[in-house]
Amino acid sequence: MSDENVSRRAFALADPAATDAFGRRLAAQLRAGDVICLHGALGAGKTALARALIRAATGEPALEVPSPTFSLVQTYETAGFEIWHADLYRLESAAESVELGLDDAFGEAVVLLEWPERISGRLPADRLDITLEAVPDAPEARRIELIARQSWSERVASL
Repeated sequence: MSDENVSRRAFALADPAATDAFGRRLAAQLRAGDVICLHGALGAGKTALARALIRAATGEPALEVPSPTFSLVQTYETAGFEIWHADLYRLESAAESVELGLDDAFGEAVVLLEWPERISGRLPADRLDITLEAVPDAPEARRIELIARQSWSERVASL
């Protein structure tokens, strides 16, 4: 990966409230066509972060945002764009993402992808990769790393 037009940032989220706050800040940066890839082990907080972001973007803090583990994709409407929240854990090949309609969503909707490594060869170059990891000795905390590519490079500075 070239470091041209790529920025990195890492920090800690102390607890679930900090994760929610980060999700709200991230939601304020969203534009139609954005792709956010959420990386991390089971239980790392990918869905919690997606839930906070979706609730903030829709303006509905009590919105039910289930994990798309079984449905694979959930969609949400906002005033300016549609949000696609996809969990790719159960995909057996990257080609299956075409059947989900992800290629059509890229460029038009905001797409949040959990387990994006399942389709790594099909991901747009312009994206934000977020890795969440549990912090040893602090069960509620998460370490977060952002890798911002192309249009995201400047936007992550305000996060």
